[in-house]
Amino acid sequence: MDIIHQRITIVKIQKPMRQNINEELQWFGNSLGLFGLRDKDQSCFRIFIELLKATKSKEGLTSDEIAYKLDLSRGTVMHHVNKMIDAGIVISHKNRYLLRGGKLQYIIEELRKDMERTFADIESASKEIDDEMGL
Repeated sequence: MDIIHQRITIVKIQKPMRQNINEELQWFGNSLGLFGLRDKDQSCFRIFIELLKATKSKEGLTSDEIAYKLDLSRGTVMHHVNKMIDAGIVISHKNRYLLRGGKLQYIIEELRKDMERTFADIESASKEIDDEMGL
């Protein structure tokens, strides 16, 4: 049996006041715990933006294409893409990477469903444990 791990991180951060799309995209990613302080050159953010731009074509990008466009190593690209896959934000299809659902709104809707399924599983397991322990 394959065990699927998904780490969904939600960080409550005040939305920027100004209507700057770049700041709003930074806020979106930061709210999902994607962009850390250790990412000094904003590699993850830049990769996220490339994947967002690629959603219009619905074909996605390979890791080599992303690396070439952003002048990053393939290893750096894969590190960040895997982080976004683990977070449930990016999917892999035929060695190409796409944002899940194709729109930011759909990503959030899918993450909400993932969290609800996870909570339902945990709730069911906790009931079984309580019953087994006679609580």
